[in-house]
This record gives sequence, structure tokens and C-alpha cells, in this order.
Amino acid sequence: MNHNAIVAIYQYEMARFFRTLLQSFISPVVSTSLYFVVFGAAIGSRIEEVEGVSYGAFIVPGLIMLSVMQQATSNASFGIYFPKFIGTIYEHLSAPIDFLEITIGYVGAAATKALFIGVVILITAGFFVDLQIQNWPAMIAFLILTCISFSLLGFIIGIWAKNFEQLQLIPLLVITPLVFLGGSFYSISMLPPAWQTVAYFNPVVYLVSGFRWSFFGMSDVPVLISLGAIAGFTALGLAVVAWIFRTGWRLRQ
Repeated sequence: MNHNAIVAIYQYEMARFFRTLLQSFISPVVSTSLYFVVFGAAIGSRIEEVEGVSYGAFIVPGLIMLSVMQQATSNASFGIYFPKFIGTIYEHLSAPIDFLEITIGYVGAAATKALFIGVVILITAGFFVDLQIQNWPAMIAFLILTCISFSLLGFIIGIWAKNFEQLQLIPLLVITPLVFLGGSFYSISMLPPAWQTVAYFNPVVYLVSGFRWSFFGMSDVPVLISLGAIAGFTALGLAVVAWIFRTGWRLRQ
């Protein structure tokens, strides 16, 4: 394992993040505040509690998942796409490092950025609602696995994309709708039976449900299934990345 290569890639990506730290810090705080104003005040006045939890607190795990998934995907996709765009990706491919070291560097940096945003949103939420976390180890595990898995997804998108428009296509048209329809701001049990069945085909449901369980001890699906889903998603992402580097798909063109 070439640790120097991993550290070099990781530090380069993190340096780019810290150059825009103020923007990266303020944006999630403002967005979270707006969500609490819109959903917490407008909808919360009509839905005071969901399964014994105040609506303002109930949406916190969904807000964190929404931002973490978006940030992890966008940071990882741009991180690997830009070297493709300017041609420096060939330096990585010709250097004495393998795909795993490249992946750890880029995905690790993107996951760290998303984790930072998640913590910022969690702290911000504490100013709006009385938030209690019942299972800290489970919350941290779900948060880290989500950061890693969606960073892997973003890494794949960055390799697949041929231009900046494609880079934003999947996050905007796929990930964001899945998060909004994945029980981020409501419980799946509130849906009609037919729509509940449809919702269970949405993979984000399992991530949000497991993450919410770590806060309140309540979930729409069994927590072990949620944990298995996020672990399987992570393993699938690693397998796809390994295949990409083995075949050179979209890398050597």
C-alpha cells in the first residue's frame, strides 16, 4: 500500500475544500435553517408529532442525510472529473499506484467533506429543536457508511461523465428525488399501503430509516436490514470502481 500517494491525493483534495471553507460552512447552515422554517414551521404547525417525536426533531436525520448524500456525491464526482478534464488523470494511471490507493485518496477526501457538513447540520439543528441521540455508535456508523458509499457513487459518476452537464445530471435527477421520496420528511407508515410498497423499492428509505433509528429508536424497516443495505451499497460501489480501473472504461479514452 502506497501511503504517500494516498496522503498526497487526500491532502490536495482537502486543500481545495479549505480554500472555500466559509462557503462550505455557511451554505449548509443557511439551507438547514430554511428547511426548519419551511418544514418545521409550516408543516410542523399541522403535524405536531410523528410516532411520539416532535416533527421538528423528526426531520433532522432526513436533513442530514439529504445534505450528506448530495455533498458526498458532488465532491467525489468533481474531484475525479477535473483531473480527467485537464488530463492529469494520466499521471495517476502511469504512477506506481493501484486503483485502491487512488480511490481511497479521492473517496476519503469527499467522505471527510460530507462528514464535516453532516456534523455542521447536526449542530445547527440543535439550535432549533431539542435533539436526543439514543445510539451514538449506530448514528456514527450510518453517517460514515453513507458518506463513503455516496462518495463512491460520485466517484463513478465523475468517471462516467463526459462534460459538466452530465456531472450534475444524476445528482439532480436521481439522488435528490430519491431522498425526498425516501421518508426524509415523513414516515413511510403515513403513506397509503400501495405507496408504502413502492417506497420500499427506494434504497434511500433504508438509509434514512436506519439513521433515524439511531436518534429516536424508531424506523420504517428493521435496522439490521438498513445496515445490510448500506454495507451492500458500499461493497457494490467498490466492485464497480475496481472493474472501471481494470478495464480502463472512460479513463483511457
